[in-house]
Amino acid sequence: MTIIKSLVMAFSCFSRIPVPQLKWDPKSMRFMMCFFPFIGIVIGLICWFWCWLVETLQFNSFILACGLCVIPVLITGGIHLDGLADCIDAQASHADPQRKREILKDPHSGAFAVIGITSYMLVFFAFATQFAPRWQCIFLLACIFTASRCLSGIATVTFPTSSSQGMLASFHDSAEKRASLIVLVVEFVLCATCMVWAQPLCAACMLAVSVLSLLTCYAFAKTQFGGMSGDIAGAFLQLTELALFICLVIAWKVLGL
Repeated sequence: MTIIKSLVMAFSCFSRIPVPQLKWDPKSMRFMMCFFPFIGIVIGLICWFWCWLVETLQFNSFILACGLCVIPVLITGGIHLDGLADCIDAQASHADPQRKREILKDPHSGAFAVIGITSYMLVFFAFATQFAPRWQCIFLLACIFTASRCLSGIATVTFPTSSSQGMLASFHDSAEKRASLIVLVVEFVLCATCMVWAQPLCAACMLAVSVLSLLTCYAFAKTQFGGMSGDIAGAFLQLTELALFICLVIAWKVLGL
């Protein structure tokens, strides 16, 4: 029953998908991060359906790109983009780690956050117009949303936190760390295996970017904020998705697939 509660709570917290509302308690949160990548699977399947629909109706690449930009936001409610916006504002302050952590808690969005999120969406949209709607490419795209959540989950349960309070600290303290880490690593390995099966060369490039992103996240969180937070985890997820998507599009073009 605890596992089912953890699954429901993961979808309740990290998506807008309707699920039963359960009482939040540490016991139910223990394995919550294990089911975080499942939301990525849902996003990937919907993106796959969108690619099929666009191809069937013979819409142009702009319509395809628009859907690929909007679908993840609709499913998640923009919770991770909010974290990216907060991190952009905090970094723009050029302040000390303590002051940056205070800015992360500010519910208001500054000018730099607006500029940063707009730039993010424009870059994603631009590369999405160059996306090749072939089944291997679509499969790799679908895997991106799962892989990024596996990595974000790994960072959440293993990296030191910047504060003993907040949502991420709650996950960090409540999670069965060893069990959650093992499950998340297994999920990432399975995802990586599927990517290699679909297209080995593109997958190799994307997996290299994944590892580099995880290492960069640790160094960034530690030096700039004194540790991980929920906002940093969200920003990491969004930037990893963008980096993997850019890598996919460029590798597909360079390899002439």
